[in-house]
Amino acid sequence: MASSPAEFYHTLPPISKIYGTICFATTVAFQLRVLSPVWLFLDYDLVIRKLQIWRLLTNFFFLGGFSMHFGMRMLMIARYGVQLEKASFENRTADFLYMFITTIFTALALTFAIPPLRTVFLSNSLVFMLVYVWSREFATSNVSIMGLAQLKGFYLPWALLAVNTMFGAPFIPDLLGIIIGHIYYFLTVLYPRSSGRYLLLTPPWVHNLVSKYAFLRPASSPSATPQPRPAATGRSFTGRSYRLNQD
Repeated sequence: MASSPAEFYHTLPPISKIYGTICFATTVAFQLRVLSPVWLFLDYDLVIRKLQIWRLLTNFFFLGGFSMHFGMRMLMIARYGVQLEKASFENRTADFLYMFITTIFTALALTFAIPPLRTVFLSNSLVFMLVYVWSREFATSNVSIMGLAQLKGFYLPWALLAVNTMFGAPFIPDLLGIIIGHIYYFLTVLYPRSSGRYLLLTPPWVHNLVSKYAFLRPASSPSATPQPRPAATGRSFTGRSYRLNQD
């Protein structure tokens, strides 16, 4: 067990740590008024007409100012993202990173093609994607909703969606997170489970990226060389039956 906050931070898995750190740093910069959301939000007209390409990525890192909403989203990253990366994606950092990459592109494609799904910041959708994938991997886990109700992990995204909507939060970003999470889970788990064919394998360049940069590897992992891993036996609502790649 970590004896200090610094040691605890050091033990966090790399991708969740990097994403959470960037989101936190972006909010701190906003609160200190050294960074304006005007330069971060997603606007396809600005991307296309003025070539402000960075907006395609920066909009995924701003969770708003310090607030209860910001705190809840950071807790989602710290709990569901970290547990997902440490357990279901153990020794598979490249796969976890590629999940982020593919779901970011999926969110951008859907919001570009379907204007009603558009929001200026897709960070909430990306965090909710983590919750959805976690709910499929830990479907039988018992979770508590605000200490008021107990339910299985499989139903967590829908319960959170309902609670957030009741408290006045827009439901489109969370719903989009569920959609992109399900698309990823279908392509990497459900479809291969039923057909034996894989449509979304992590490409070699992602493995090479993780192998090249130490900060992308778990602190306990000296290398990120892919190793074969036997498939597990699947059961209803118990998460993935296949482990596609291993770092």
